[in-house]
Amino acid sequence: MQIETADVNLIGYREENQDRVAIVVDERAVLMAVVDGMGGHAEGARAAETALATLVGAFWQTPRPIFDPLGFLHLSLGRAHEEVVKLGSALSVESRPRATCAMCLVQDAAAYWAHVGDSRIYQLRQQQVLERTRDHSHVELLLREGLINESEVSAHPLRNYVECCLGGDAALPEMSITSRRRAERPAICWCCARMACGAISPIRISCVSRRGASRRCAMNLFELATQAVQMGAPPQRQHDGRGAAPGSPHERATRVAGAPDELRALGFDRSFTRHAEGSVLVSFGDTRVLCTASVESGVPSIPARHRARLGDRGIRHAAARHPYPFGARGVPR
Repeated sequence: MQIETADVNLIGYREENQDRVAIVVDERAVLMAVVDGMGGHAEGARAAETALATLVGAFWQTPRPIFDPLGFLHLSLGRAHEEVVKLGSALSVESRPRATCAMCLVQDAAAYWAHVGDSRIYQLRQQQVLERTRDHSHVELLLREGLINESEVSAHPLRNYVECCLGGDAALPEMSITSRRRAERPAICWCCARMACGAISPIRISCVSRRGASRRCAMNLFELATQAVQMGAPPQRQHDGRGAAPGSPHERATRVAGAPDELRALGFDRSFTRHAEGSVLVSFGDTRVLCTASVESGVPSIPARHRARLGDRGIRHAAARHPYPFGARGVPR
């Protein structure tokens, strides 16, 4: 099987590039991986480097062709998660390094892929998108339920929120692992971070699969990545004469914070989620907080160790204070 590879990694308008990419080529197998460090958390770049090194190391330590590709993907992502968790063991949960990841294994004329978070994998052939992974994100859930359409995703207030990722909590995150996919020429498997594909139309993405040599493929990827960076750039303003050039760090900070005496715009979007009895998305300028409330017709049961301490009299007293049968269990969603 003949395999051609190409990779592109651009920093764009950001001050630090926290994306990491690797293509590992062996005589019998090829591993492609993209890890996107989450910039809202500490040391996103270090999380991406750690996860990628773990994935590459697992590939070289496994005899090829890999006997159990799906098991390999699951175990490798699990190890990468554990290593990223170790980076933040001394930090609070909300500050720990995190990353999203997409990886693809190609061997024996077949492709197997897995992802965590909103990093994606596309399968392309003859200028068509045959398949793509589905993000582990809130907007992807809204899209699948028909509550929003594709045109609303790029501007949705929760577009940057993911449901799971590598790192953070010690519990193993949700993974999506795809079964065997035929990799016939001229098929292309493309791993990418969300910025490289989130704002680009499927038609434009499909152009990567034009017939041609690997150099043409690399040029198509570069053009697509450049377009994604331009579409994802923050709004530009004219130079204000106070030393803040458009796009500079100082200018971006001024744009987010506003003038010292300027109040941030306040907004309330009620009934924002579908399943909770009550929900509201509160906006304070660029800060957004989602609050939900659910109601259960019962109260939590008392654990055995507390029953022994309260005694029968204490339990009867607690039950008399509630209008519902004591011992009914309420589970908040």
